[in-house]
Amino acid sequence: MIPKFDLNENISAILEKLEKFLTSKTVVGEPIEIGDTKLIPFISTSFGLGTGGGGGKDEKGNDGTGSGVGLGAKITPAAVLVIRKEDVQLIPIKKNSGIEKLVEMVPDILVKLDKGKKEKEEKF
Repeated sequence: MIPKFDLNENISAILEKLEKFLTSKTVVGEPIEIGDTKLIPFISTSFGLGTGGGGGKDEKGNDGTGSGVGLGAKITPAAVLVIRKEDVQLIPIKKNSGIEKLVEMVPDILVKLDKGKKEKEEKF
């Protein structure tokens, strides 16, 4: 007999692991002290979750079921809080993400493609 997979159990298990992982320490890192300066890292997190399941019969009439759960995560440094005596500064790690840079590059890419197309047309 084929074991039956419980989609709810799968989802519960993965969310329990996620809950244990996502603590304030994963978003706001442990302070690092260097002399009279304290550095506190801030982390950006994003997650995606997908589930699926189904059942049916094969050509011999045998029942079958299956389910699955998937989770993707992205964790990136976002900023560092610098505390030096009475001075406090929040310093971003990266101003532009990959997508933002790509969007900024689109006009230049289009100009280069258009220029290449015109040069090709002139040759023929």
